Amino acid sequence: MKFVDYVTIYAKAGHGGRGCVSFRREKYIPWGGPNGGDGGYGGNIVFKADSQLNTLLDHKYRKHYAAKNGGHGMGKDMHGKDGPNLVLKVPVGTVIKDQTTDQVIADLTEDGIEVVILRGGRGGKGNAHFKSSTFQSPKFAQPGEEGQEAFLVLELKLLADVGLIGMPNAGKSTLLATISSAKPKIADYPFTTLVPNLGVVKMDNYTSFTVADIPGIIENAHIGAGLGLQFLRHAERTFLLLHLLDVSDDLEVDPVDALIKTNKELSMYSPILAGKDQIVVATKLDIAFQGRRLEKLKEHCVQNNIPLFAISAASKEGINQLISHISTLLQEVRVGKALHS
Repeated sequence: MKFVDYVTIYAKAGHGGRGCVSFRREKYIPWGGPNGGDGGYGGNIVFKADSQLNTLLDHKYRKHYAAKNGGHGMGKDMHGKDGPNLVLKVPVGTVIKDQTTDQVIADLTEDGIEVVILRGGRGGKGNAHFKSSTFQSPKFAQPGEEGQEAFLVLELKLLADVGLIGMPNAGKSTLLATISSAKPKIADYPFTTLVPNLGVVKMDNYTSFTVADIPGIIENAHIGAGLGLQFLRHAERTFLLLHLLDVSDDLEVDPVDALIKTNKELSMYSPILAGKDQIVVATKLDIAFQGRRLEKLKEHCVQNNIPLFAISAASKEGINQLISHISTLLQEVRVGKALHS
C-alpha cells in the first residue's frame, strides 16, 4: 500500500431543507389553518480516527466530499428528514487544518475519536411555525441554511515514542529491524528509506515503545535537497530522538560535521524538533577498526553534554544497553505526564 501523509480536500456539509407553506384542506373544516412543517438539518462532515488505517491514500484521489442535504418540510406538519452525517475515516495521528487560515481544527490522536469539522445547515421553519392569534394565515416559510464548506488539509503525523534521524545510510533501518519486528527495506545506496517505517520494541518486563524510522536528511534539505524534510512531521510527536551517525572506517564524512549539519536542518524545519532530547548513536562499530572517528565524536558529545551510545546492529554490540536506557527515559516521561494530568 502506498504511503500518503499529506492531502488537500474540499468538503461541504449539507444544506438545511426548506420549510413548507401548506394549509389544511379537510372536509367540514372550512377555515383550515397553516400546517407546513420545518425542513430537516443538513448532514455534518465528521472525521473519525481509525487505528486500522496507516495512510491517507483514500483521500488522495477523491478530492471532493459533500454530505446530503436535509429533507424539505411537508404539509400536515411533517418535518423534513435530517441529512445523514458523512463520516470520513483517517489514520490515528491525523491533523486537520483549514487550508485558508492554516488553523488546526482537530488533532485525532486516539482511536475511535470523532470530530464534527463542518456543520450542516439548519432547516427552514414552515408556515405553521409562524401562526399566532393575530397572524393566523402566514403564507411564507424559511429557506434552509447553507452548510459549512472549506478546503481542508489532512496531515498525518505518526504516533511514536522515539524517532530515528540521521543522514542516509547511517544505519537507521538496520537498527529498527534489529530491535523490532519491522521489516524495512535495507540496501547500500542512498535513500533506501523512502517513507517512514514504524516498529514496536518489546522489553522483557512486558513494556514496549514505538520507534519511527525517518528517511535520511542531507544538507540543504530544508530547501528541497534529497527527499527534503517533508517526513519530519512524523518526528514532531516523539518524546526522544536517536541521532544515528556512521563511525565506520569506510565513510569519509566526519561524524561531528554530520551531527552539526543535521541538527541545523532540524532547527530550520521546526523549533519543536530542535528542542527535543537527543541521544547520539554511533553505528557500524563492527567496522570501525581504527576508532578515530568514534573518539572524535565522543569528545564532541562530552564537551556538549550529549548522551552517546556506540552500537553494532550486525554483532548486537551495545544494543541492549541502548534500548534499556531508552525504556528507562520513556518510563520517566510517562510517569511525569501522569502526575501532571
